[in-house]
Amino acid sequence: MTGLIERTHVSAEPVAGILAGVLGASAPVRVEAFDGSVTGPEDADVTLHVRSPRALARLASAPGSLGLARAYVTEEIDVDGDLYTALRALAEVTLHSIPRLEQVRLARKLLPYWREHRVPPPDLEARPRGLLHSKRRDSSAISHHYDVSNRFYEWVLGPSMTYTCACYPRPDATLEEAQKNKYELVSQKLDLTSGMKLLDVGCGWGGMVMHAAAEHGVTALGVTLSAEQAAWAQAEIERRGLGHLAEVRHLDYRDVPDGTYDAVSSIGLTEHIGSSNLSSYFSAMYAKLRPEGRMLNHCITKPYKERKRHTDPFITRYVFPDGELEPIGLLVSEMNDAGFEIRHEENLREHYALTLRDWGANLERHWESAVAEVGVGRARVWRLYMAASRLGFDMDNIQLHQVLGAKLGDHGHSAFPLRGKHGAF
Repeated sequence: MTGLIERTHVSAEPVAGILAGVLGASAPVRVEAFDGSVTGPEDADVTLHVRSPRALARLASAPGSLGLARAYVTEEIDVDGDLYTALRALAEVTLHSIPRLEQVRLARKLLPYWREHRVPPPDLEARPRGLLHSKRRDSSAISHHYDVSNRFYEWVLGPSMTYTCACYPRPDATLEEAQKNKYELVSQKLDLTSGMKLLDVGCGWGGMVMHAAAEHGVTALGVTLSAEQAAWAQAEIERRGLGHLAEVRHLDYRDVPDGTYDAVSSIGLTEHIGSSNLSSYFSAMYAKLRPEGRMLNHCITKPYKERKRHTDPFITRYVFPDGELEPIGLLVSEMNDAGFEIRHEENLREHYALTLRDWGANLERHWESAVAEVGVGRARVWRLYMAASRLGFDMDNIQLHQVLGAKLGDHGHSAFPLRGKHGAF
């Protein structure tokens, strides 16, 4: 870290004081800067170290969460203490960024640093090209996030290799128990039984496909835009002796071959397809289902409709390029308009906060190995993203919803019992 510490004479105002103005005077955070200035309580649980004037140059070019994230990823800002605790203390900045007027005032103070120390954004930032949500651009965006390193994901996700919200049967359940419980919850909602055919779109490393095959005797096809995911999943399917029932293909959901399925699961895909494609997406899934078949859509949502579309710039640049979150009401309406009868919906928001907690703990346990595998910058991206997302779910800035729809048969028949195992959850 010491190589990043620099001296500068571009401003007479103490650097810690400038940062305190960004973070807010009441933030329970100590700030220590490269110019020797210090603010905040001595007994603070978290200390923010500003190690380089380049950190201020980044804030000048992108006030708020993106500038802070760039400085953190490049080690120009560091945190002593738990990162989640730090972000919670700075929630107004990290979740909602800085009001426009404050951004202007901050930019004026930081302009000298920008002129003397400006540097290009870190090369880890994604810059997708081409038509938004075209097949080529979607493939590139997915590859940016998922084709990092299967070994890295094994350390972070654990043995289940499941990169979606778990469902904790009790507060002290392990991550593995919670992920298996999530797959079983989806299976129960879809009423999976031996001999059925399941299509799992956006299947990741094949967790749902393998669970359906192994636990319910289902013939399951999974598709993913990540080549590394598909290769890992297919190898694991063969290793488990499930090749006669399960398959994962490197394929766009729009290119799934024609056929009729008894059930469709979509776990963590809708966030990637774009609002303009929701209608065609749900219509395509509806067309692939037999009458009385079911679809379970599981995805991250916004808790409200914004006047202007906004995705956190850190998430857009570093984590999920082109990702779009929608309010749950829109998703339900789109499913309904595609022909589905909506039978059940639930919010697993708190479960995703727990999932991210456990992923973050896994990353910390394997920190040195992870850095050696993917580099310190990318490892810090994941550390920051998981802590920030956990905070977002805890504070209801984002949610996780499962929606179950049925394709009705003749005379409106749904195949749901009046109540009971598959009638209510």
